[in-house]
Amino acid sequence: MKTAILSAVLLASLSTTEAEIGTGVLMIWPTARSTALAGAMTGLADEADATYFNPAGLAFQTTAKAGINYANWLPGLYQGMYYASAAGGTPVRLPFLRGRNAFIAGSLTHLTSGEIDIVSERGDFLGRFTSWRGVLGVHVGIMASDAVGLGLGLKLLHSHLETELAWWWPATSRAELGLDLGGTGTSVAIDAGLIVRLHHRLSTGLCVANLGPEMSYRYANPWLNINGDYSAPPPHSVRIGACWTPVESRYLRLRVMPELDKVLIGMFCDTTGTKTFCRMLGEEWKDAWKALGIEATAFGVLTFRLGYFEDLTNQRGGLVYEKDRWNTEHYGIGDVLAGRHLGKFKSIGLCWGFGIGYKDYFRFDVSSDAAIYDFPTKNWKMQLTCNDIGGLL
Repeated sequence: MKTAILSAVLLASLSTTEAEIGTGVLMIWPTARSTALAGAMTGLADEADATYFNPAGLAFQTTAKAGINYANWLPGLYQGMYYASAAGGTPVRLPFLRGRNAFIAGSLTHLTSGEIDIVSERGDFLGRFTSWRGVLGVHVGIMASDAVGLGLGLKLLHSHLETELAWWWPATSRAELGLDLGGTGTSVAIDAGLIVRLHHRLSTGLCVANLGPEMSYRYANPWLNINGDYSAPPPHSVRIGACWTPVESRYLRLRVMPELDKVLIGMFCDTTGTKTFCRMLGEEWKDAWKALGIEATAFGVLTFRLGYFEDLTNQRGGLVYEKDRWNTEHYGIGDVLAGRHLGKFKSIGLCWGFGIGYKDYFRFDVSSDAAIYDFPTKNWKMQLTCNDIGGLL
């Protein structure tokens, strides 16, 4: 059934448990630029999407800016799915900051699976449902000094998962079940970030993201005398990144951005009590998302981007080797350098994209991360950004 396929997709691609389907939207790269760079933005965060990657990046932004994004997310598995986001903000002067900048921004995210048909075991059409997730955020960045920025974000999360609830009883319709409540949950989450500019060409960033209470869902079925609830913890995570600019001139700007992201839920879990600390540490390192983004801008007009991505736990990206006709395995760069007899090389988890615009006034970006998935998909993201609204006007 399509509902079963959709649930499997969200589980595999968002690195969440079944209860976390509703909060997995927090793990999707929000913009075309960040997608092309495999999400390696925490050490830079110089545009409106700092609201997602590191709110501390807002502290160094001195002009009003905004961006909107759209993606046909994972159409290779379900045609109706799409992802959209928008963010924008403006600098403000606050007396108690002693003349230093503050930047206040808002963000909005929406993910939907589109319409999904529910079909009985006999093949009868029983109904059509739509599930969606939304995030509304308010963010602020403040300069602690000329080289240090601090950021904080507050997000309201809402998830509407009627489709997944209908999947629990695939042979009957919602009316037959009498399912009066369920499939919706609301919660809040907090992000806190730090950016340090070590040099005018080198910065580092740290963000602790999605800290908050579990999202609780309520469902009831008076016919079957079922009443209950379940909870979905947000994907508490830490992002560490850097941005190095080896070349910067009026003709060319080149940036190199490494990143490491780690979901904190379930860390160092040992149900058997037999794992050593070194083994658990190795497992946590393997579980972390690793990325390296390269961005080159020519004449302030054309930008080309390339990103390498590893999510080995969920078999996305990395270096893919084919053991035989039906089995493939994803490895990290370290595994390949140290390994032997891995099989036949098949593919590499690369993201890519390009942008065209005029300096920092406005830009249109396109990107794709389809190559990090094992199944055929297109995954186009489009982004329109204005980084100086006042200057443009």
